[in-house]
Amino acid sequence: MISWLLALAQTLLFIAMAPFLLGWIKRVKCHMQNRAAPSLWQPYRDLAKLFRKHVVMAEQASWIFRATPYIVFGATVLCAAVVPLVAVNLPTAAIADVIVLVAFFSLARFFTALAGMDVGTAFGGMGSSRDMMIGALAEPVLLMAVFTMAMTASTTNLSEATTYTLNSGLVLRPSYIFAMLGLMMVAVAETGRVPVDNPATHLELTMVHEAMILEYSGRHLALIEWAGQIKLMIYMVLIANIFFPWGIATELEANDLAVGLVAIAGKLVLLGVVLVTWETVMAKMRLFRVPQFLGFAFLLSLLGMLTHVVLETGG
Repeated sequence: MISWLLALAQTLLFIAMAPFLLGWIKRVKCHMQNRAAPSLWQPYRDLAKLFRKHVVMAEQASWIFRATPYIVFGATVLCAAVVPLVAVNLPTAAIADVIVLVAFFSLARFFTALAGMDVGTAFGGMGSSRDMMIGALAEPVLLMAVFTMAMTASTTNLSEATTYTLNSGLVLRPSYIFAMLGLMMVAVAETGRVPVDNPATHLELTMVHEAMILEYSGRHLALIEWAGQIKLMIYMVLIANIFFPWGIATELEANDLAVGLVAIAGKLVLLGVVLVTWETVMAKMRLFRVPQFLGFAFLLSLLGMLTHVVLETGG
């Protein structure tokens, strides 16, 4: 019973801290660009403002447009429930593996694309087609990266894979390095960050995700924005805990959980700085160059799997 309560608390922590992580990223980015930085709590204020506003919908909007924000938010929360944040070996980690995680992300993307086309606007259709193109290229990279991890740990369960890496100690694995670089590149594409997308702009030539959700307002837009923040945190926690699991709690004791909480907070702070540094030195690339970007990420993930087969299994 206690383990289930801890799993629920971990999921709620995921949901509650995602806007704070986005606030940290925005604040660091502003400091690096010599701009006045907003408060760390600004994403919470933006969500609260959207929840207070009335929902305005097009007359031709169907049930798909109305249901999509709840489906996207629900699928993203289920993804957060199976990703180890502070502790491993929680019961929610045993009910789904990384394949299910990718399936939930795909479900959210599918309904977001449908909703973008549902109201029949030009921007919605354009954003949906662009997002599905990026998704078709990004999902094989994600699967290839996690399969490299799964072959090394002999499991697709995220909690067991994290425990395996933790028990193996500090071992330099070329396969993990290639897989991590591929996963970091696909995380940038999947969460709509620079150079693939730019969430801070509404220009026709650069919009991808923003074009699909342009018709949403009020609580519907708040749920989609919140789900996007949780998705960003999921990818950063995956990178932090799979490849650098040190500090995560293996026992459900108060001291271990406190150390795990401090450890993941420190890792996310550092990853946020790395992400901002990357976005500051990179420019938004043309849409036609995104396949090259994701093709290179796929090559890195494929090298990770081949390196594992050749060097670690002697195949």
